[in-house]
Amino acid sequence: MVLAASAGCTGRTDYRRNTTSINWDLIPRLLPWSAVDPDLHAFTWNSDEEAQVTALIRAMANRDGFVNQVTNLLVDRYDRWACGWHWAVGEGGGGGVVQSWCCSSCSLRDSPEAATANVVASLLEWRDWLEELAERFAELAPAADADAEDRSWHVQRAATRLVTLVVDRTCTESGWHMLCERVLTWYLSSVGLEGEEAAEVVKGAIGGRFKSWAEPSSVLVDAVGDDLGFSVTGHRPFRDY
Repeated sequence: MVLAASAGCTGRTDYRRNTTSINWDLIPRLLPWSAVDPDLHAFTWNSDEEAQVTALIRAMANRDGFVNQVTNLLVDRYDRWACGWHWAVGEGGGGGVVQSWCCSSCSLRDSPEAATANVVASLLEWRDWLEELAERFAELAPAADADAEDRSWHVQRAATRLVTLVVDRTCTESGWHMLCERVLTWYLSSVGLEGEEAAEVVKGAIGGRFKSWAEPSSVLVDAVGDDLGFSVTGHRPFRDY
């Protein structure tokens, strides 16, 4: 599958540049699970809400700093999770999952109405992604009374399925592994491992083996899952699946 937002785009956000002007609290790839967990952050979307938000965004469409202004609006209205609305597939510095938005230069080159519609679609796409992850995390969580070996197996299984999910959604475009690291970190946080510790464990298990534009082999995905399970529990998974 070819993603419309990928080829020839030069306007993506690169978080490695202009770091002095970045609000690090609103970088989606750095958000903890507690900030994005749908169970902790209600979101009501109906025709009235859509009309109000659309009008507010439309009023910003011709202004400089459109993305930052929209992000602030959405975060003020819904909470910090909403900053991920523009975390696009292939985005510089850590590609995301949103396909309805590309970058300011591409997504704003049409009419203000079209740009506004792109923002709304991107927000809903991002929220759907978070809700899907929450459902999958619950399905993949070990039982509360699971022993270390059983927990290790659950972590390995979760890692394998979640990496595959990210690969399918991003087509391994630029920075896809950054999204993968964040999803695995969120999963570990959802099952009880503290955020910073979870991030370090995930980074160590992947060990730089995932690369942009390169789809990992099933052997590599399994190996990362096995290493992640061992890192979390100190035990290798006791069975395959």
